[in-house]
Parts: sequence; C-alpha cells; structure tokens
Amino acid sequence: MNNQSLISCLRLLSLVISLLLVQTSYAALSIQKPLQLDNEANYETASHSFFLEDPSHTLSIIDITQPTQLSNFKSLSSIGGEANWGYSKSAYWLAIPVLASVKANSDWLVEVGFSSLDQVELYLPRHGGGFDKQTTGDLQPFSARPFPHRNLVFPIHITPNTNEIIFLRVVSHGSLSVPVVFWQHDALHHHDQNSYAVLCLYFGALIALGLYNLLLYISTREKMFLSYVAFIMAMLVSQASLCGIGNQFLWPEWPAWGDVAFASSTAATGFFGALFSRMFLTTKKNFPKIDGIFILMAAVFAFAAVSPMLISYRFAAMLTGIAGFIFAAFATWVGFYCMRHQHSGARLFLIAFLLLLAGVAMLALRNFGLVQTNSITLHGMQIGSSLEMLLLSFALADRINVLRREKDRAQEDAMTVKQDMVDSLLRSEHILEEKVLKRTRSIEEANQKLRDKESMLLQMALHDPLTGLANRLLLDEVVDKAINRSQRENTILAILVIDLDGFKEVNDQFGHAIGDTVLQTIANRIKASIRGVDTASRLGGDEFVVLLESLHDTDAVLRVADHLIEQIALPIVLPTWSSQVTASIGIAYYPQHAEDAQQLLKHADKAMYEAKSAGRNRWNTTDLNMT
Repeated sequence: MNNQSLISCLRLLSLVISLLLVQTSYAALSIQKPLQLDNEANYETASHSFFLEDPSHTLSIIDITQPTQLSNFKSLSSIGGEANWGYSKSAYWLAIPVLASVKANSDWLVEVGFSSLDQVELYLPRHGGGFDKQTTGDLQPFSARPFPHRNLVFPIHITPNTNEIIFLRVVSHGSLSVPVVFWQHDALHHHDQNSYAVLCLYFGALIALGLYNLLLYISTREKMFLSYVAFIMAMLVSQASLCGIGNQFLWPEWPAWGDVAFASSTAATGFFGALFSRMFLTTKKNFPKIDGIFILMAAVFAFAAVSPMLISYRFAAMLTGIAGFIFAAFATWVGFYCMRHQHSGARLFLIAFLLLLAGVAMLALRNFGLVQTNSITLHGMQIGSSLEMLLLSFALADRINVLRREKDRAQEDAMTVKQDMVDSLLRSEHILEEKVLKRTRSIEEANQKLRDKESMLLQMALHDPLTGLANRLLLDEVVDKAINRSQRENTILAILVIDLDGFKEVNDQFGHAIGDTVLQTIANRIKASIRGVDTASRLGGDEFVVLLESLHDTDAVLRVADHLIEQIALPIVLPTWSSQVTASIGIAYYPQHAEDAQQLLKHADKAMYEAKSAGRNRWNTTDLNMT
C-alpha cells in the first residue's frame, strides 16, 4: 500500500469517527426527551427543547452540530422550562429532537409565537447531509416570510418513523422570548380563526372608542378628548406590532419601522397617557407637584419614543418597559390620591390604571424573562388595555356630565333678575301644561309681573326714592314738553323753586330719620296743593320744584304760591318730635323770564334766594312788573 492510499484510508476513518461522534451526540439529545409527533393538532416543545447561548454570534450550524458543541446544549427545564432570556445580547440556539410516528403527517408548521423577534433561522437536516435553512423575523418584509402569518411560522417536512433534530437560531435587540409550537396545517388555520376574531374585536373596540372620542373633541373642542384619542391610537399601533398584525397588514413592506414599532409606539402610548392623565385629573390646577411628575414622565416617554432611531433599540425597549411600569404604578397612586380628595372621575381612573398596571407588569416581567410566557402573560397587556380604555371612556363620559353640570351652575349664577322672571315663566308653563286656560292665565299673570317690574324700574329711574316725587331727570323731560305745549297753545308756564327754611337744623338736631319724615310730609303737602296736570319734583336735599302749566295769567301762580307757603308752614307733629318748618319760594315764567328749562330754573332759583334774603317764609319772582 503506497503512502497516498494510506492517507486516503486515514481520512475516511477520521470522517467515519466524526460522523459516529455526531450521531452519538444527536442520540444523546434525542434519547432524553424527544418530541413525539403523532396526529394531535399541536405540540408544545418547551419540555423537549435544549438551548445553547452564543454570546459572540460566531457559531454556525456546522459549529453547533460538532460533538463538542452538542454536548454544551442544556435542557430548557434547567432554566424553568421556557425559552425566554429577556433583553439578552446573545444569539441563542434551540435544538428540538423530534420522533415522528408511522401514522404522523409528514407536513408540519413550526410557529414561534412572538412576532417581535428580529431574526429567526430554522435548520432542518437534509437527507444525504447538510441542512435546509429558512429565515424570518421582523427585519424582513412580510412577503419574504416562508409562511404568511402574523407570527413567525416555518413549514417543514418530516419523514414518518424517523428521528430528527430541528435547530433554531434566534437573535433580537428586543425581548428574547421564543415559544415554539408544532402545528398541523388545519389545526393552525382553525386556531387562527379564533385568534383573529378576538384580535378584530379588540382593535375594533379601540378604533370605535377613538372615533367616538374624536367626535366628542370636534363637538366640544376639549383638548382632553384629543389626548385620549392619541392615547388610543398609540396603544393600537403598539398592540398591532406586538401581536404581528402590524407587520402583516399595516406595514408589511416596511421592516425598518416594523423593527422599532413596538418600542416607539409603546413609548408614545405612555407619552399621551401622561398628557391625558394630567388633563383628566386637572393636576396643573389642583396638584402642581404631581403635575410636574406627569410632565417629567411625558418627557421620558418622548425620549424613549425617538431613541430607537438614535441609539440602541434594546436600551429604548428596556427604558420603555421600566418607564411604563413606573408610570402605571404612579398613575394608580395618583388616582387613589385624587379619589381621597373627592375628584370627580378619580374612582374609574384608579380602576382603569390598576388594570393597565397589571397588564404592563405582566408584559414587563415576561420581556425581562422573570415570568413564563403563557396566554395570560402574552395577552395580559391587551386584556388590561382594553378594559382600561373602556373604563376611561366611562370616566370621560362622567367628566362630560360634570362639566355640563358646572356649566349649568355657572349660567344659573350669572342670571339677571329678568332671567329669573323668565325661569319663573318656564316653571309656571311646565306646571300648568294640563289645562290650557290655567296656563294662559299664569302666563298673563307673569307678563303682568314683568310689566309691573318694568313700571317699578321706570318709577325708580324717574322719581325720588324718598318722597316719590319726580326727580331731576323726569323734571327736565316734563319741562321741555310743557314748553312745547305752551308755544303751541300760547299759554303761560311757571316754575316754582321751593327751599325749606331751617331744615338743616332739624336734620342735625333730631337725626336723619326725623328729617326724612319731614321731607315726606312736605312733599305730600306740595303734591296736594297743585293740580293733576302740574308736576312736583325734588331736586335733592330740602329743595323742591313745582311746574305749573296751561296758565293764562300770573295771578293763579301767585295763589298757588300763597297756598304752598301756608300748607308748608303748618305744624308737623310726630311721636318724638313736633315743630314746623317754613319755605322760601322763587318763581320764574315762560316765556317772560327765559325760553328754556335751564334758564327758567336759574331765574327761579335766584328769586328763591332773594326771598330768603328778604326774611324767608315768602315767595319772590323776578321783577318784570307782574306782581
């Protein structure tokens, strides 16, 4: 045997030994807990799976199938029986030994039930040597996936009555949760019908709540409703990304966004949630310190929302998870605090955020690998968020009622006396609906009250409140009209200015109450001393004015003046006081003394002071040879 033949024999022997070692290692993995495939609808793989961590991302399928690496695989049971490594930077290999029975179908679907993984590679041993490789993940367009599904699904072919080891390599910047299930085609299709129906109800409810509150914003222009709509829409995008609906239907050919959508939209949910919370609880007005914390949380969420575009996605996802848990706990505490301070809507707000806190806690604990992945932890965020959104919508409805009641109270407080009368009419109209005649009578009575009120207001505006005589405003109006009539009828008009003598001493000595009574008594005497067509007025203090019109000579004026002097000078007897006052009267005529009201009053006033200077208790007129 020559040297070349010897070398060939040694190489063949080495290859046989390597193959035997690999088969021995395969057998070591398979013998422990192979997954028995029969005709069941689906099979969980966690209890049959093994894993290997690759911190350097350098191992290939050839490397890990070497005996030295195969011996390093550990059972998932050693770490709690679940393929969940939280926010790990390492690549992880899963080995799933499979034993297909003779009756088992040969075509299966391998589902990785966490759609946010960046890259998942499946390696299936090829008969004759080597491996068939399939790749999927949210870094690929949806059209490039080996099987169209919201989760990451691989179609595989397994020959019945054979042992196989299926390898999965998983790398992701986010949470590394890898729940693997083997499905028969029909079973997965039937399962999808139920799961998609539930997702449709969930997202349909979010969309309905969003549109409803958008309409409320349009009708009320209340920014709180707009922040709630943004809160719902961000939550919708977040959950659509988490469950794979977004990658499948909303952005199937935009993997760059699909990779960061969950972290960014979840952070945006927190941002709008913080804004909504501070508006709903009116913390800026009522709790300034708490409001400052809400603003800080909103800033953290805003940074987390844009950070995947600037720094590590893993850091953004971890920051969002931690901030989300802290915010939900803080909002729950604030809801309890506001409820103790009797804030309207705080009770529903508290219950809503308790539910959201539970969902966020389950999601965060699962993402960090601290709890197992199951139907509750996987969908806890969706359950909690849907209940939270519904309760917050109820809370907003209650808030609308509160705002409406506050607005009604404000309007009631601002009502004028006239509005009170209108309300009285409305109440009367409501009470008297049974009988038309009675309602008509009540309305007429109410109208009469309005007329009386108007008459009373007019009386108050044009008459002296103490004596009931005309005031200066009414006097000016009456004099102007009397002058016009005097011009038309060619008659005499006289103005008498009356000033009481010694009234100040009475007022100072006996008090204002006695003084007011004296003024009222004198006013009544003046009014009784003139005709109905004449006008008596009080200008203020103890000064009165009498307008006499439709006269043909001045003698009648002087007779009235004499009568007034006599009547005013009569004794005034009161229970606590008895005395008399006199008056000085100045007289002016139209048109002899003046042609307008102001000048007539001026002349009459001057004549009155001349009467006082002449000894009081008398009348006087400007000397025009008419006395």
